[in-house]
Order: sequence, then C-alpha cells, then structure tokens
Amino acid sequence: MMSGKHFKAHEVSCCIKYFIFGFNIIFWFLGVAFLGIGLWAWSEKGVLSNISSITDLGGFDPVWLFLVVGGVMFILGFAGCIGALRENSFLLKFFSVFLGIIFFLELTAGVLAFVFKDWIKDQLNFFINNNIRAYRDDIDLQNLIDFTQEYWECCGAFGADDWNLNIYFNCTDSNPSREKCGVPFSCCTKDPAEDVINTQCGYDIRAKTDSEQRTFIYIKGCVPQFEKWLQDNLTVVAGIFIGIALLQIFGICLAQNLVSDIEAVRESSFVEFLAFLMGLGPSVVLCRSQVGPQLKVLFDNCYNPYYGKNQSAK
Repeated sequence: MMSGKHFKAHEVSCCIKYFIFGFNIIFWFLGVAFLGIGLWAWSEKGVLSNISSITDLGGFDPVWLFLVVGGVMFILGFAGCIGALRENSFLLKFFSVFLGIIFFLELTAGVLAFVFKDWIKDQLNFFINNNIRAYRDDIDLQNLIDFTQEYWECCGAFGADDWNLNIYFNCTDSNPSREKCGVPFSCCTKDPAEDVINTQCGYDIRAKTDSEQRTFIYIKGCVPQFEKWLQDNLTVVAGIFIGIALLQIFGICLAQNLVSDIEAVRESSFVEFLAFLMGLGPSVVLCRSQVGPQLKVLFDNCYNPYYGKNQSAK
C-alpha cells in the first residue's frame, strides 16, 4: 500500500483553469468582433479589393485601431483560452510572455510620455495637423476628427487657423472651394435651440474678425484642450491604467501558476509510472529529489513508493 506521507499526487487547479478559460474566451470573441468590424469597414471603402489604397491615405485610418487591437485580443484570447482548456503549457507560456511584453511596452510608453512631455506634445501637434490635411480623404478619419473637436470643444491643433493646411479650407486666392477660409461644422459652437446640425456654419468664418469668430466657433486648439482634460481627469485616467496593469499582472501570475500545476502533474505521472516499473524488481528503487524536479534512480537507501519502506539494492 502506498504511503501518503511519502507520495502525494498533484492536481491542476480547476478554479484557475476555468477562470483563465472564461476570462480569455471573452477576449477572444471581442477580438473576433473588432477584426470583423475592421475588415467590414475596409470592404466598404474598397480597400480589400485594392490593397495598395492602404498607403494612399495621407492621414491616420481609424480602421487600423480595430484591426490591431482586435488582432492582439484574438491572439491573446486564443492562447489563453485553448491553453487553459487543453492544459497546453506552450500556449500558456506564450500567453504569459505576450502579455508581459505588452505590459512592458505600456510601462515604457508611460515613462517616456512623462519624461518627454514636450516631445509628445509636438508629436501630437504633428499628428493632428497631418490628419487635418487628409480630412476629406477618408470618411472614418473625418468622423474621428469631428468627434474630437466636438467632444473637447476645440478647433485644429492649436487654433482654427490650422485648417489653412487643408486644401479645401485654406484662404489662398487660388482655392476655388466653397469652404475656403472656413472650418468644419464640428468647430462651431452648439446652439441648444437647433435640432438640425448646420453643416455650413463654418463657411468663411476665418475671414471675419477674432471677436466674431469667438461667437460662432471654438477658438482653443485640441492639444491644449486635451492637456486640460487630462489634468482634470488625471485620477480617473491613472486609475484605469493601474487597473489594466494589475489585470495583466494577475493574468500572468495565474497562467504561470497553471503551467506549474500542469508540469507538476505530468512529472508526478511520470514518477508513478517509473515507480510502478521499478517496483517490479526488489533490487531497483526510485527516489525523487527533495531539492528539485529531477528524478534520481539510486541503488542504496532509497524509498520505493510501492513497498512503502526504504530498501537497499542488492
């Protein structure tokens, strides 16, 4: 009879296993949804039938957000879900390493953003101005810019004159556009009494005096407005990032714990198998090292789990 004092079977924690499975299957489905939305948006814009058009847009295509985020979520969800369900240590290790890399990149980006604030500000200004130039080139980009200007009640990167960078809104004499010297409707201040959005409210507005402009459009730029919003909501933003970081650390720890359980079970099964084989002969015994996972076959003063006592090889 086997002695429980000397030999203890290992088990995979069902709680950890199914928690990781349930958590990651949600991520997996969300990743599929994001990828589906991104591919659908590209198909609507004809990108899938003309791949070269991906590089034609001068500004940022918001569809990339759905594709990149969806791709990362799909890969992580797949590795975590299948790895936990099938007790696949390779997929779980991949999940842990991938999640660790993302955590490290987020931490690095946060530190760099804090240290190089002025550089980040310049890059944000460049990003906005670059997308102002491409405002009419892509409907998704146009909607993103309009949403940004309406939400933060701003116009341009640092002011309405930034719209001079766009060929449809610049004030040059050679510009034949009806929107010449104007701004998009998203720059206009909102009148609560109006039920219908006036898409022509920004026409010719930059040809007027500063005092007249203040009456009809937002004067402040989106970069300073974003900085102000960030300062006002710093606690909430910091809490969200800390929460995400803790979830990532928690996920890494759970995955590593499950990997340890899986490997311990496999090792324990191997020990039992060898013990069974070696227990058939009175002169062969099995010992398990007390200081590590290595297995040792010794011939003197070793414990045989199937005989329940120490034996010496003869």
